[in-house]
This record gives sequence, structure tokens and C-alpha cells, in this order.
Amino acid sequence: MGLLDRLLDLVKKRETPGLTADVPGLKIVAEAFDPVVADSAVLAASPDWVSTAPAVLRHHLLLPPDRLAEAASILAQDGYELREQAPDGEPARVLAVRVQVLDALHCAQERSRMAGLAQRLGGDALGWDAQQPEPTA
Repeated sequence: MGLLDRLLDLVKKRETPGLTADVPGLKIVAEAFDPVVADSAVLAASPDWVSTAPAVLRHHLLLPPDRLAEAASILAQDGYELREQAPDGEPARVLAVRVQVLDALHCAQERSRMAGLAQRLGGDALGWDAQQPEPTA
């Protein structure tokens, strides 16, 4: 198995068919809005997070309204969907949403990436939260 095959396998493992951001019954299982607290600590402290299950990862961003299309284009390259929360504000409150299996390393990398993107576009990255379906009894 070559390097390209291994990379494709990693990408396939991150894909999570069946779960979408619009599935009813999602609840927040972890959230990180304090930049001082490590993502690994956030996940470790969450009793509701299921580490092996896919989650809806939502990055909360403040972006200038005139840069939303550019942000959406950049984020789409990595499978994120940009959703407006409060489009009338200046700056606009938006969510960058993607389904994936969470781990501390990728949460930290994506938090850093979102902070860089928001800064480059003249906005701010507030933090992230993760949603997973309510357990079925």
C-alpha cells in the first residue's frame, strides 16, 4: 500500500455517512470557547462525547458580510458548509459545519485554522462546539 492509498484511507475514515448537521436530536457534547483551555482537556472533560462516533463540528465565527462568499469557498475545499446565524449583524455570525470523528489533535488543528482564516478575512473565531445524537434507549 503506497502513501497515496494510506492518505485516501485516512480521508475515507473521516467521512461519516448517515450523520448530517440537520439530523434531529443532536445535542452539544463538547464546547471550547476559552482559548486558554486545550481541546484535549475539553474532550476529556465531556462525559457525553463518544470518541468513536461521528460528530457535527461547528466553528463559531464573526466575519465581515462582504467576505462570506470567500470564506464559504475556502471552507468548502475541506468539506465545511458555511451557515449564517445572524446575517443582519456587522460582523455576521456564522457557523463552519462539518461531520467528522473528533479527536484532540484535529480539533486543535481546525481551531487554529479557523482563527487564521477569520483573521485573514477581518473577523474573529469565537470557538467550537460538537454535537452528537442523543443515545437511544
